[in-house]
Amino acid sequence: MQVEVFAICDAATSENGKLNILGAFDTIWVRQFPAVYPHCSVAVKMRFDAIENGEHAIVTRIIDEDGKNVLPPATGSFTINMPENQRSASTDIVLNIQGLNLAKPGEYALELAVDSRSELSLPLFIRQAQVKP
Repeated sequence: MQVEVFAICDAATSENGKLNILGAFDTIWVRQFPAVYPHCSVAVKMRFDAIENGEHAIVTRIIDEDGKNVLPPATGSFTINMPENQRSASTDIVLNIQGLNLAKPGEYALELAVDSRSELSLPLFIRQAQVKP
């Protein structure tokens, strides 16, 4: 299995095998803490080899600097049904997040695990914007 795309973004959709991503980012600016980020999405595109046909489990989570979950981990499963004589197949997963609670500034992380194996971790920087008088 290979992760081809893993991003946090403003919005994402998947339709007819096409993953659409709008506004990928790694930093959120807020005026004060605690803060609530109204909406964002996590976009994932993974490629599997023919021998990996079957069901797979996925977990994504956002953690703070102390390793604590910012929201409950998103868990799920999916099945790869590869046509015969095809070497690989991909799948897209979109997770929409509403009301992301941000208690403090710092370096958070977006983590991805597939079949109980950690695959990727991306930094997510939460910064306080300076308010001009």
